[in-house]
Amino acid sequence: MPVLIDGYNLLRAVQKMQEQMEFPDTELCAVLCEYLRRTGETGVIVFDGIGPPNKAGLMGLGILQVVFSGQHTEADTIIEHYIQDNTAPKRLIVVSSDRRILSAAKRRKCPGVGAAPFWLQVCQVIEKPLPVSEPKEKRHGIGTRETQQWLDAFGLATKKASDPRHNMDPSPKKHKK
Repeated sequence: MPVLIDGYNLLRAVQKMQEQMEFPDTELCAVLCEYLRRTGETGVIVFDGIGPPNKAGLMGLGILQVVFSGQHTEADTIIEHYIQDNTAPKRLIVVSSDRRILSAAKRRKCPGVGAAPFWLQVCQVIEKPLPVSEPKEKRHGIGTRETQQWLDAFGLATKKASDPRHNMDPSPKKHKK
């Protein structure tokens, strides 16, 4: 599901919950990108104003589109337009604790999530360790030499490596047609 986020509303909630006054919008966007990547979603975050002069850390994030409302428009108005224009509103998750935004989401039957509960969900997803992929070599199993070393290590070796019967590959042979 796409996620539509009220930027400064979420940022204020995060700063309050993390007790950090210095949690910049760039860091928030980086964390949200990781969350979206892990959940397989895309998102739009809308901030009031024109944003910082150097937007390098906020642009080109791929799965998270960062929008600034400009000098004469509120972020809430932009968010309401996104909600209204969405062709599948039941699939759009709206993140804000603002009553105006949540009412607009409710009118279109968009799931609405408060900023603080959403941040807790983000933290839970981010804190989970990523699954480690299995090396391709592991799928092939161990070779005859390594097998003999393990048999020797556990005192299970009954045949010597020099015995030609020991070096036979036990896997079934494929017949060529």
